[in-house]
Amino acid sequence: MLADIGSFPYNVMLLLHLLAVLVAFAPAFVWPVLRVTMRKQGGDALPGEVGRQIAPTGLLVHGPALVAAGIFGILTLLLSGDVYQFSDTWVSIAFVLWFLMLGVLFLGIIPADRKAAEPSETPGADARASMFNGMLHLLIVLMLIVMIWKPS
Repeated sequence: MLADIGSFPYNVMLLLHLLAVLVAFAPAFVWPVLRVTMRKQGGDALPGEVGRQIAPTGLLVHGPALVAAGIFGILTLLLSGDVYQFSDTWVSIAFVLWFLMLGVLFLGIIPADRKAAEPSETPGADARASMFNGMLHLLIVLMLIVMIWKPS
């Protein structure tokens, strides 16, 4: 093994993992608040320009950051010495949750954001984007529970 928990390589990988998580999930909390605020100010959806700015960020920022968060998490696990193993139950649960998050983001949020940004918005696209963001919120909470308590 190249490192152990607390070593410099482990800590660098953990830092990169946590930074990627922040970048990946910040929009999942910001965009829904922005949508609600805009609706309360008199619209059913985001103004076209705001929607057009949000839509591409999924593929350019959030998606790659979510992928990177998982990869850095795997590398952190590999650098943990014998403390954590791929055979640990919590690691398997984390993998399932990560794949679900990827699915919700790439198959749910990103397409719904694109539809909501179109000039002739598909009815309900904004609501679908909010629904998928809510699903991602739930998955984030479940992932945090798994990462903190590490069920065996």
